[in-house]
Amino acid sequence: MRRLENWQVQYITHANERYDYVEGARLALEGGCRWIQLRTKSPLLPLDEEQKRQTASELQQLCRQYNATFVIDDDVQLVKELNVDGVHLGLNDEPVASARQKLGSRIIGGTANTLEHIRQHVRDGVDYVGCGPFRFTQTKAKLATVVGLEGYRNITSSLNEMKIDIPMVAIGGITLEDIDALKQVGIRGVAVSGCVLNAQDPAAYMRQLVESINR
Repeated sequence: MRRLENWQVQYITHANERYDYVEGARLALEGGCRWIQLRTKSPLLPLDEEQKRQTASELQQLCRQYNATFVIDDDVQLVKELNVDGVHLGLNDEPVASARQKLGSRIIGGTANTLEHIRQHVRDGVDYVGCGPFRFTQTKAKLATVVGLEGYRNITSSLNEMKIDIPMVAIGGITLEDIDALKQVGIRGVAVSGCVLNAQDPAAYMRQLVESINR
């Protein structure tokens, strides 16, 4: 199981007219991504509980094949049931303290939109924070206030002043062209979805993202 220690790219599953949740993740893994988050909120592909469990099972096997970390969005029970690497919790999902009680040392990530959200997550003991949205994105409904590059700069500066060291992942409308700027403001990773899934060649696009991050 990988912890979020080095700069890396996470792929959050989505579905479009060409690819379902599993196929999109497979292409991301082929492109070198080593962190997959299962989120099943595409209006094009709604899943019932059994379908979600089956999809999670397939993705777990895929991630094992690629030695990738696998977390599930907002489903602590399914994480425990399938013995998945971890869970990602939104601001209105199950409290981190409750999830930690159930999941022990498994990875727990938390969504944040402000510095105060991050400070609360740190107090609650998350392993990383997904902070955003960076810009407007259509892959998520009920979008929070856009953070932007200057917002990330202010947050990371404040965290440094407070001597708070928590891996912060940028999320929301991020593309290949944003990587260099995000690296310069103290971000520790990016979470992507639509830019990969909607690319002409998703695996090749992910490969470019990973190369950009590692150079």
